[in-house]
Amino acid sequence: MNNWKLWVAIGCMCCAPAARVQARTPEAHAVRIGSIEELQAYFTYSPDRDIVVSGHRGGMMAGYPENCIESCEKTLSLLPTFFEIDFSFTKDSIPVLMHDLTIDRTTTGKGRVSDYTYEELQQFALVDRHRKETPYKIPRLKDMLEWGKDRVVFNFDNKYVNTKGVSDRVRRASIDYYIRQLQPGGDWAEYHNIVLSVRSLDEALRYWNSGIRQVMFCVEISSRADFEAYDASPIPWRYIMAYIRTAVDPRLQEVYDLLHARGVMTMTSIVETSDKVKNARDRNTAYLRELLAEPDIIETDYPSEFVELPRSRREIHALQDCALRSRSRK
Repeated sequence: MNNWKLWVAIGCMCCAPAARVQARTPEAHAVRIGSIEELQAYFTYSPDRDIVVSGHRGGMMAGYPENCIESCEKTLSLLPTFFEIDFSFTKDSIPVLMHDLTIDRTTTGKGRVSDYTYEELQQFALVDRHRKETPYKIPRLKDMLEWGKDRVVFNFDNKYVNTKGVSDRVRRASIDYYIRQLQPGGDWAEYHNIVLSVRSLDEALRYWNSGIRQVMFCVEISSRADFEAYDASPIPWRYIMAYIRTAVDPRLQEVYDLLHARGVMTMTSIVETSDKVKNARDRNTAYLRELLAEPDIIETDYPSEFVELPRSRREIHALQDCALRSRSRK
């Protein structure tokens, strides 16, 4: 969006009556997903649907760490959302919520996750983004899945696929692990609220060709070539959510239109862009710019900061119209 449109839209917001924001219980924003069909319906594009704000690593705010059940619960109490989560394996092979392969950055402890058993990890507390110690502990993936059942969707990000220093053997083994857990009898087979973030069509096909049918795939489609590759693949579009990188690109509008025509929602991730703006007021302006560009989903570290921003298409289109009227009068 041109800068003049953004600033006029901000002016329109300032002139409008302030919306009354009220925190709700998590149940007010809960979504029950009991089948792949319900998961696909949840992620089916509609031009009238509000923009969905997704909590990267569960969503964060002061006093609430990343990849933490309590943080997810707090975020879900504020707005409709779903959560990207990460996990690593302990010494006793228990998957726990942890983005890094070490606990240094996010806990009061130090060392590799794999150096500790799950019980040993419980001696440490999680810290928030300001390194403030919290009363919360590292959860098992199973605990997070049980908390989120009949409440929210999870987007699994397999860190072993793209983490620097991880061998090809470990990458392949991690995908094989996912397949085993999703197949009948696996630990995740009972859950129907899982999306898998994949890094390539080849990775998506490994799941598909292994018979995995109860999850959707979040895949990068940021070019016409990407679109055509998935269009030619055996994976139906109803299994796809399209990651379009860090921002809406007007040059790719044709690709977005093709995706929307197939019912596919588009998602931007702003964790390395607008989320990094230091000043709170400037960051709020950056978030408004992201909303006015109208991706269907915005992934952010700080979903709570979107609570007072316009997320409905009606509000966003009204701001865009206001900007156009102001421009025409000049």
